[in-house]
Amino acid sequence: MQTEKVTTAPSGYLAFVLVLVLVAAAAFTFYIEQPVIGVIICVINFVFILPGLAIVNPNESKVLTLFGKYQGTVKKDGFFWVNPFTVKKKVSLKAFNLNGQQLKVNDSVGNPIEIAAVIVWQIKDTAKAVFAVENYLQYVNIQSEAAVRHLANSFPYDHIEDENASITLRGGSEQVGLLLVQELNERLDRAGIEVLEARISHLAYAPEIAHAMLQRQQASAIIAARRLIVEGAVGMVEMALTKMEEKNIIELDEERKAAMVSNLLVVLCGDKAVSPIVNTGTLYH
Repeated sequence: MQTEKVTTAPSGYLAFVLVLVLVAAAAFTFYIEQPVIGVIICVINFVFILPGLAIVNPNESKVLTLFGKYQGTVKKDGFFWVNPFTVKKKVSLKAFNLNGQQLKVNDSVGNPIEIAAVIVWQIKDTAKAVFAVENYLQYVNIQSEAAVRHLANSFPYDHIEDENASITLRGGSEQVGLLLVQELNERLDRAGIEVLEARISHLAYAPEIAHAMLQRQQASAIIAARRLIVEGAVGMVEMALTKMEEKNIIELDEERKAAMVSNLLVVLCGDKAVSPIVNTGTLYH
């Protein structure tokens, strides 16, 4: 496989001055009626000198090939003169953004989900990008889609589907992003491309199961909230009974303790405000 070879080209300003001088010389020969010499000067100027001028902009490069053979890559920005018979292919070294399309795939437990990723990449080896693959832009698109699909198949959407999962697509965004960068770099190394960053930009259940999964998540949230409320209420009842015993406020038999605990739990665990009833009689009537 061809690897990048950075080459240094001579400055093009001297060659540009020579072009102007030859143009003036050709014009002078035509003026003094020496057309043969003028034609020869024009051929030398426009065939051997002028085509060799090349401008390399910042964060760009020129890949040079001579009769099918790779000659090197000019990465330094500026005005240069190279072999006029070389083919100069411009390759951008800037960072590219790939906003991937939404893909419908199955997660590791089989739930259909929609997923998309944003990928930041740039070319690090111009020779591989030009000669190793047919079209590096298309190569990045296809391999990125394959990597996102493989990643989605490797992890569950959430802990609801797999409680023992160490990484989930929804909860482990940082780890998932790092794994995606690693896999993309392995896939795109053949094309001389380096992935700088990758993030999941869209993640959701597929429409056919979205409503059912939303109800499941709501039910899990309600159960978790109720569990927390009950734990807090039991702690408050225990604290109330302990304080009453410590300060000898009142002595209650087991039946009255059970009634008090029941009433406190109803008040503390209820999702609506209660209306208290004042007992004006005795404790037992």
